[in-house]
Amino acid sequence: MKKYKNWIIAVNLLAIIAYFTFTIMQKEKILKEGKLILLELAPVDPRSLMQGDYMRLRYSIADSITPSEAPPRGYVVVKLNTKGIASGIRLQNNTTPLKKDELLIKYTMSNRHSLNIGAESFFFQEGHAKKYEQAKFGGIRVDNKGNSLLVGLYDEREKMIR
Repeated sequence: MKKYKNWIIAVNLLAIIAYFTFTIMQKEKILKEGKLILLELAPVDPRSLMQGDYMRLRYSIADSITPSEAPPRGYVVVKLNTKGIASGIRLQNNTTPLKKDELLIKYTMSNRHSLNIGAESFFFQEGHAKKYEQAKFGGIRVDNKGNSLLVGLYDEREKMIR
C-alpha cells in the first residue's frame, strides 16, 4: 500500500508541475505574440486609488456597458484607432462573428456588477506611486482567443511609464 501512496503523490506532483508550466508558457506566448492594445483608464475614487504598492484600475470601455444587459462571461469586441487605443463596440458570447479590424478581450462581470478583464490591479515598487498617478492608459497584450495580460501603464503620449 505504501508503494501506491508514493506513486500517487509523485504523479500528482508531476501533474501540478505540468499544469503550471503549461500556464506559464501560454502567458509567455501572449506577451511575445499578443497584440498591444491601450485601454483608456476611467477615474477611480481617489481615496482608494493608491493602497500600498498597487493601483486599482478601471477602464472607460466598461462605462458604456449596462451591467444588466451583459452576460456573466463573454467577450468585449474592440476596435483600435491609428494610435492603438481601443474603443468598445459590443459584447458577445462567442469568438465569432468578428470583422477583420476587430479584436476580442475576455471579460467576466464581478459581483459589484462591473466589467473585469482580468487586469484590474497594477503592482509597482513601493515609493513609486507618484509617477503612476498620471497614467492615462492601461496597456494589455491580447491573443486571438481574447486572453489578455496587463503589460504596463501609459501616459497621455502613449509612452510606457517606467
